[in-house]
Amino acid sequence: MHLKPYLGLVVASLLVLGANRAPAQAPPAASVARVPLAIGAGFSGYNPDYGNGHLLGGTLWIDYSPSWVPSLLRGVGLEAEAHDLHFGQSSSQPKNLRQDVASGGVFYSWPRYSAIRPYVNYQMGLGNQDYTVGPLAAPVRIHQSRTVTSVGGGVEFRASRRIWVRADYRYEFWPDFYFHGTRPVAQLNAQGFTIGALYHFSGPHLH
Repeated sequence: MHLKPYLGLVVASLLVLGANRAPAQAPPAASVARVPLAIGAGFSGYNPDYGNGHLLGGTLWIDYSPSWVPSLLRGVGLEAEAHDLHFGQSSSQPKNLRQDVASGGVFYSWPRYSAIRPYVNYQMGLGNQDYTVGPLAAPVRIHQSRTVTSVGGGVEFRASRRIWVRADYRYEFWPDFYFHGTRPVAQLNAQGFTIGALYHFSGPHLH
């Protein structure tokens, strides 16, 4: 799977950030569970902007919501996201069409409500796309990688003390993408929705 090397790096980076904020002495057992991290997964449906159709797959999230920031920045956090879209191709698309992205960035959430939390985010990372071109008798496999930026947002609903259900939208920018005869060099703009859930280790993420 294309994303495995990047997922390890993303997880390690967020854990280092959390460790840097920890006190030098070992915290009491009761405070260990207050790590401001959330980890979740969801099911994604995207328009990959390659051919007319859709592409399905899964998404992983890791959120870091620091409580030590000034009150003016409450609601700001760091987020890592990875998705792998590789099945459910439409008939107008190559059978092996696949998109995967691993990225990180910042988000801002409105923390004024106890059971609902809207948010927006901005991310940058590495995207890969695989597909075939040419006649069926002799197809040519193509692999492309790009620095992908994205903007998005969504809303979370509290299902329990630690679990929040998320509905997420994402719009991506893949620069200088070559469509091999279907268009000249152009920007690819994939977009899609994800429905999933996150587990918050610190309990209710209210500021």
